Amino acid sequence: MTPDEVVAVGGHESDGGRALRGLLDPRVPCVSGGRELLRCVRASRARGASVCVVPMTLGRDPELVADTARTLLALSAEDRAGTVLAAPFGTADHLVGWLRAAAAQVADDKALLVTAPSGGPFVDADLFRIARLVRQYGRHRTVETALIGGDPDPAEGVRRCRALGAEHVVLLPAAWVTPEVPGCGHCERGGPLLPAPAVAGVVEARVRDAWERHHRLGDDGLTRALTAAHDHGHAHSHGPGAHTHEPSDTAGPHAVHSHDHETPPHGHGPHPHATDAAAVPRNGHRPADGAPGTPRRADAVPHRGADHVLPFHRSLR
Repeated sequence: MTPDEVVAVGGHESDGGRALRGLLDPRVPCVSGGRELLRCVRASRARGASVCVVPMTLGRDPELVADTARTLLALSAEDRAGTVLAAPFGTADHLVGWLRAAAAQVADDKALLVTAPSGGPFVDADLFRIARLVRQYGRHRTVETALIGGDPDPAEGVRRCRALGAEHVVLLPAAWVTPEVPGCGHCERGGPLLPAPAVAGVVEARVRDAWERHHRLGDDGLTRALTAAHDHGHAHSHGPGAHTHEPSDTAGPHAVHSHDHETPPHGHGPHPHATDAAAVPRNGHRPADGAPGTPRRADAVPHRGADHVLPFHRSLR
């Protein structure tokens, strides 16, 4: 059993959903969050259609997931009864894998410029981390980062690659928005990050899993989604006996926390138990030296359907 209609909601990674048009079935509306999403879902419910909403983040916009849940909470009880929120399209771990797959199609002697729209200091910093992992687990000597509408912009990114000795630069999109190629003879656009059939397959998996969970457990996905941006975009202070967060402008009701226990240090790298050299790197929280416990995923909320659809070496070549 599947919903009557699917709605894709986009944020800064897709220019409010506009960059998604042409990648998805024409029957799937691609909208921005807030009022546009609310009007779209209400119109579908007024026709008696059941709806599944998919947040189309590639992993760098957890606030989109939480904002989508808050918007759907504004629906009437009757409209909410037929509305389900799916897990986000992708996570940052998935994005690393997709970029590695795209990078594998580029000749080794070319530089890679990982490019995405600027989304604020914290999500921009995460793009630099993602690009570093692409370099770490790839074979390209030069992998730089550029921000559309930010600093460094793509033109500056190309100059940096050239300064590092690259003769040719490939702009690799890490978002639905594709970058304009700077007007020089040394660069070209790579990608797309995901072909349309792969996008459709992932959306189908997200919708199927969300609808199964709704019918089996009565879970509409909203409660879990409300915490998606928890701890994202906060200034962290780690010290003995405390773990405090200072809220950002859009932190929401979970902004300030104080935990009276020692916080283990954060470690980022490949999953410690990975045996496949092609496996997507994971972010983990490692226990302090000598402390009991095992690493856990930073995105610990599971969602079925991801791993069998998304390994970069299987579904995206």
